[in-house]
Amino acid sequence: RVSPLGTLVTKFVLQGFSEHPEHHALLFSCFLSLCSVALTGNTLIILAIALNSGLHTPMYFFLFNLATMDIICASSVMPKALEGLVLEENSISYGGCMAQLYFLTWAASSELLLLTVMAYDRYAAICHPLHYSTAMSKAFCGTLAAGVWALCAFNTAVRAGLMLRLDFCGPDVITHFFCEVPPLLLLSCSSTYVNSIMLVLADAFYGILNFLMTIVSYGFIISSILKMRTAEGKKKAFSICSSHLIVVGMYYTAVFYAYISPVSSYSTEKSKLAGVLYTMLSPTLNPLIYTLRNAEVKAALRKLFPFFRN
Repeated sequence: RVSPLGTLVTKFVLQGFSEHPEHHALLFSCFLSLCSVALTGNTLIILAIALNSGLHTPMYFFLFNLATMDIICASSVMPKALEGLVLEENSISYGGCMAQLYFLTWAASSELLLLTVMAYDRYAAICHPLHYSTAMSKAFCGTLAAGVWALCAFNTAVRAGLMLRLDFCGPDVITHFFCEVPPLLLLSCSSTYVNSIMLVLADAFYGILNFLMTIVSYGFIISSILKMRTAEGKKKAFSICSSHLIVVGMYYTAVFYAYISPVSSYSTEKSKLAGVLYTMLSPTLNPLIYTLRNAEVKAALRKLFPFFRN
């Protein structure tokens, strides 16, 4: 690859955790365990929901989509992360880097948008229970889910197209354990102004706007719960929302910690920690949180897989 600026890089080197070689064995064991639990747990949730007609409700339909997004997110990052802990130099081709960036961004942004949709579902169930079945019909839920996937796929395609127009002349070391937008922009030898603007807009929409909409939904939910007359009704309503609240809190903590900031103030260590949280820890904990705190999912798993019985 050649441009007027000179010879362009055909591959990148993922820095990973090379600055801490003494921790590679421990990190490899931890990441392999997280990868196994994430893929197994989310696959089991998908099977339990798909094969159990009792779980064909809006809440579990969105959980099915969330588990699918978690699998895409983890699968796009974990193989190269594990490879980097074994090999002295972990390289990735230019095309492989762009592909990883696309699927990771698609899954992560879809998850943020879906969490907002799930908050609206909880709002409809608790604040308008009499109209819930009409408001959250199968057709409407399908439209919402398809809209999330399609909108995020389009947005990611635009951002990937903007990334493909950039030239990378060297150095070729990405200061992360996967291909991420901010460190790639810092490596580019062409103007990244438009990319930086799009990154800020994406942060504002996926991070701040979605977070505010989720907060507003839960503001109405909490207000409705507090107006309930019976303690049993309040307890049931809180139990319905608790799993989703835990996941939302965990995911947005990672996003705000590392990404709601200008590219110029990008921090490698902060980004790596946040990357571990939302690409490895979150896909691992999501199925555990929704399973351990949900009697219906546990019952469905026991029915499908006898070895889950105590």
